[in-house]
Amino acid sequence: MKRTLLTGMFTLVLSAGAASAHGIVVRFGPPPPPPREVVVMRPAPGYVWTPGYYYASGGRYAWKPGRWVAPPHRRAVWVPGYWAPRHGGYVWIEGYWRKR
Repeated sequence: MKRTLLTGMFTLVLSAGAASAHGIVVRFGPPPPPPREVVVMRPAPGYVWTPGYYYASGGRYAWKPGRWVAPPHRRAVWVPGYWAPRHGGYVWIEGYWRKR
């Protein structure tokens, strides 16, 4: 059972692309343009909108909607993630919080 699970996971990683210093390189083309998001009312003062993004799932891109998030500290600024061309494919660079 454990061996079957590990073999399946290994196959999944290989089908998505090659390993990179930043994560998995996907080779099924660039992500589509992001859909228009409706930004709902802020739930409380101080919350920051983090925009949605595409993630790789089963040989295609799937959309993760944006959301309001409480920053880790008062002067934090959200830097959104992005897809970057690497090694003949695309790799996801995670978003992060930075100090203002």
